[in-house]
Amino acid sequence: MRVLVIGSGAREHALVSALADDPAVEAVVCAPGNAGIAARAQVVPVDAASGDAVVALARDTVADLVVIGPEVPLVLGVADAVREAGIACFGPSAAAARIEGSKAFAKEVMAAAGVRTARAESVDNPGDLDAALGRFGPTWVVKDDGLAAGKGVVVTADREQARAHAAAVLDSGHPVLLESFLSGPEVSLFCLVHGRAVVPLLPAQDHKRAGDGDAGPNTGGMGAYAPLPWLPQEMTDRIVDEVVVPVAAEMADRGCPYTGLLYAGLAIDSEGPAVVEFNCRFGDPETQAILPLLRTPLGAVLAATADGTLDALPPLEWREGAAVTVVLAAQNYPGTPRIGDAITGLGLTEGPDGTAVLHAGTARTEDGRLVSAGGRILNVTGTGKDLAGARAAAYARLAQIGLPGAHHRTDIGVAAEQGRISI
Repeated sequence: MRVLVIGSGAREHALVSALADDPAVEAVVCAPGNAGIAARAQVVPVDAASGDAVVALARDTVADLVVIGPEVPLVLGVADAVREAGIACFGPSAAAARIEGSKAFAKEVMAAAGVRTARAESVDNPGDLDAALGRFGPTWVVKDDGLAAGKGVVVTADREQARAHAAAVLDSGHPVLLESFLSGPEVSLFCLVHGRAVVPLLPAQDHKRAGDGDAGPNTGGMGAYAPLPWLPQEMTDRIVDEVVVPVAAEMADRGCPYTGLLYAGLAIDSEGPAVVEFNCRFGDPETQAILPLLRTPLGAVLAATADGTLDALPPLEWREGAAVTVVLAAQNYPGTPRIGDAITGLGLTEGPDGTAVLHAGTARTEDGRLVSAGGRILNVTGTGKDLAGARAAAYARLAQIGLPGAHHRTDIGVAAEQGRISI
């Protein structure tokens, strides 16, 4: 099998590495890729948002399977173009990708499927904003109804901060979604979906806030760990049965059946799981913590999802232990990041010690130096027999890397390691 991966971040680096390690995968091409991905796969340029460009590249590289990593190409219908060209594609249609592209659409699907989620109200007129804010609180959840790269959400007890974010979203031309606050620890559950067939992966937990102790602004994700020692298997089963299966069935009934990775972000409280959001693709950075634990070769898993044989796929096999991913971010991230700084250190790729350095926002200069080229620069993933071992491995590897002005969280997975999370 020859696989073309679309995307340029650490999520795609993780996918490429897992595919390159699959004996059944003859070749991996990544477009546009990044400096780190180039060590594991052929990297070629492409306009990832253009269906025609991706189809042309898939034909040029004789790809048997196209795997689309980011949400923007999916929402724009790139997967539709690939399938219409007769090439297998892992990723939902534009119609199905609305589950992430429009939070209002996701709410409509959940209501029809009987899935528990936060009470919500959409506002598209600035004149209605203050009255709508008065119907929520004392903790306000304010979301950009469109795509915002994981940074379009503000959760705050400060009404003025909530209003300022809502006004900024409206000024950008997007509707605002106000939601009631869901308490309880959050869970990311990835599920492979083809039509009504659903196969869950390991649950993980993301850390969205920029600083330790969940301080600071929301980001695209500062780290993740898997599995979750505090989440019983019975609750994972409930999420599949009460959330993902009904949503997959509802989308099939609506004529926009889902194919690909459906990401359910949930809060778990005394009543059980409630949906915070859906994403239409592998989550970042959770993917970087989940895939190192997958023993089943990834190529066959993605191909079965794409070609409709997911029901016939043998049960997934997982390695024992845990994985922790820590994000190294550029100075000023999640604001406008400083770029062009030299990245130094030893072994800035996979390591023999159960660790990996996955590239997110990196580039090579003409003289071959590795430099920062984005907000989230590197993801360092450690594995171990438990969370403590995985955390130790990740942070020991991170300590060997230098980047001026960079920052990272020091507490990824620590609350779970210390037994401070429960449902």
